[in-house]
Amino acid sequence: MSVEKYLKPEVINQIKRLDLRAQFVVKGFLHGLHASPYQGFSVEFSEHRKYSHGDDPKDIDWQVYAKTNKYYVKKFEAETNITGYLVMDLSQSMGYTYRQELTKFDYSVCLAAALAYLMVSQQDPVGLITFNDKIRESLPPRSKRTQLGNLISLLSRIRPHGNTDFSNSLGQLAAMLKQRSLIMVFSDLLVDDDSIFDALHRIRHGGNDVILFHVLDEAEVNFPFHGPCQLHDPESGDEIKVDADGFRKQYCKAINEFRENLASDCRKSGIDYVPIDTSMQFDKALLEYLHSRKMRF
Repeated sequence: MSVEKYLKPEVINQIKRLDLRAQFVVKGFLHGLHASPYQGFSVEFSEHRKYSHGDDPKDIDWQVYAKTNKYYVKKFEAETNITGYLVMDLSQSMGYTYRQELTKFDYSVCLAAALAYLMVSQQDPVGLITFNDKIRESLPPRSKRTQLGNLISLLSRIRPHGNTDFSNSLGQLAAMLKQRSLIMVFSDLLVDDDSIFDALHRIRHGGNDVILFHVLDEAEVNFPFHGPCQLHDPESGDEIKVDADGFRKQYCKAINEFRENLASDCRKSGIDYVPIDTSMQFDKALLEYLHSRKMRF
């Protein structure tokens, strides 16, 4: 099997055990990484972090810049490990799929399991938060090998249900955080724009790093419908009938603007925004994590 197949959602779906799915994705990702122009750079990431406003420009590592076209500075020893939280949206809308093998929720769970596998292998503490209208489950961060089993067990049990209150849930999370952490959020973000920004800013302004994995179904991005079509909101129960062919241009314009606005706001706030749809290979998200966390293998 080619490395590319290791990262395809439809292949991963054939593996029923989540722990094996996570290993499958990570091993395929690492194999591809080592065969890419990033080979060798993963080791350097353990000793670097992104250049931030206020850092001394003299500390920029120009050899790393030559490889990545991005600015990195040497990390202090205290910066080498960071506590991570996988923050999962388990609201009802995450259970949607049109024609893909995995729902948005299935895709997010598999990606979260792979990231947990990476973090625990690096001895980085990682925990899990699930939410819909409020925080539902909370697994405190640990770096021991047994933590992976605890995470996988919880991820395997949870199912999407209920309505979303993004702002309230992330507000609860912000109050829980006692030290600078890496917050990895998985959500379709089908909520009011302002509540998204306010909640993320609250987390970010607490000194935390944030990676926002914006997970949509492939159909929610491309709108592949034709003729008379009835659209259903799984959380509110609202329905609307449209002529899909006439509505497509308006819909695609709106969803693209939504994603572009999110990307722009996140960029201004120092948040890593990763737009994903459920037809995409998992390596895009994992590579973004590598860039953000300077993993070493």
